[in-house]
Amino acid sequence: MAIHFSEQELADRRTAVTNEMAIRGLDGLLMFRQESMYYLTGYDTFGYCFFQCLYLGGDGRMTLLTRAPDLRQAQHTSVIEDIRIWVDEAGKNPANDLRAILAEHGCKAKKLGIEFDAYGLTAHNWRRVEAALDGFCALKDASDLVSGFRVVKSPAEIKYALRAAELADDALDQAVELTRPGAFEGDILAAMHGAVFRGGGDYPGNEYIIGSGHDALLVRYFTGRRHLCDKDQLTLEFAGVYRHYHACLMRTIVIGQPDPEHIAMHRACVDAMRACMEALKPGHPIGGVFDAHARTFDAAGFQAHRLSACGYSLGATYTPTWMDWPMFYTGNAFVAQPNMVFFLHMILMNSVANRAMTLGQTVQVTADGCVPLSRASLELVIRCS
Repeated sequence: MAIHFSEQELADRRTAVTNEMAIRGLDGLLMFRQESMYYLTGYDTFGYCFFQCLYLGGDGRMTLLTRAPDLRQAQHTSVIEDIRIWVDEAGKNPANDLRAILAEHGCKAKKLGIEFDAYGLTAHNWRRVEAALDGFCALKDASDLVSGFRVVKSPAEIKYALRAAELADDALDQAVELTRPGAFEGDILAAMHGAVFRGGGDYPGNEYIIGSGHDALLVRYFTGRRHLCDKDQLTLEFAGVYRHYHACLMRTIVIGQPDPEHIAMHRACVDAMRACMEALKPGHPIGGVFDAHARTFDAAGFQAHRLSACGYSLGATYTPTWMDWPMFYTGNAFVAQPNMVFFLHMILMNSVANRAMTLGQTVQVTADGCVPLSRASLELVIRCS
């Protein structure tokens, strides 16, 4: 079996979740988030893009409803024993299969939690579930239930996050080595991904972000590659990934002689990163991290060029995104705790001057502050040849 946690740790996680279900008055939980399934059972697939649901009862019993291609996937990668298959055929409604499963578990007239905030539960599928369970049981949004446990990492999870950080560092080393005038972005991407895969890592939860020239100001992936000019800028946002655990880095590399504003922007990014790390402490609301970011950039004269968020939690996530809950923005009252893992990104984009500067790293909250997981320097990277 390809399960990357001990069965005892997985069992302890499920016990913690069922205890919380009891506190909330829930008799069971319908999970549509692949992250929740992986966290509680080890189940590893991309089949959640179709209709798939894991039921966890207050008594700890589980039943997975999925398609035939995921039967052996669940048997090989999870501790789930009760796996039901809904058959692909014209007019098939798997929500009816789900209702039958819940009836077997005695859920009629009971109160069940459900993960609405899930890429595995499209509006189309929710309408089918809603209709199938209408009058059968009561449903309550419990999208935050498993996520609340996932945000604090166990020692085994920290070990995977540290390995992911090593792979991210390896990918950055490859990028820096290949970045020079005339370099092809595709070669840089290939080398970065290669470093992760050679190290035993995984595909990331979303595409690596790469952009140069005018496109260095973009913070989303887009199709189309170019060669770097003699004087250029290259923005990279990427992750090392191990056992689906992510550790992100972000850099803007200057090609050729940097402009004075590039240097000033980078200095502000370093100052903002240090201010954010000072603010990220256990027992403190994480909204204060963003406020430190904003104060630093605003004082340096870059208010017009910063974003309205400066990072988010990281963990074991699946496509379409490696961004996890919660996020750093002003007023966020979520309180940091030891062994949470966050990506801090300092981003400045001056569209008028066409200059970009970014600086991002993954950190772990400790007993009295936070520490970076990466060995990478925060110094400005300049490549002239």
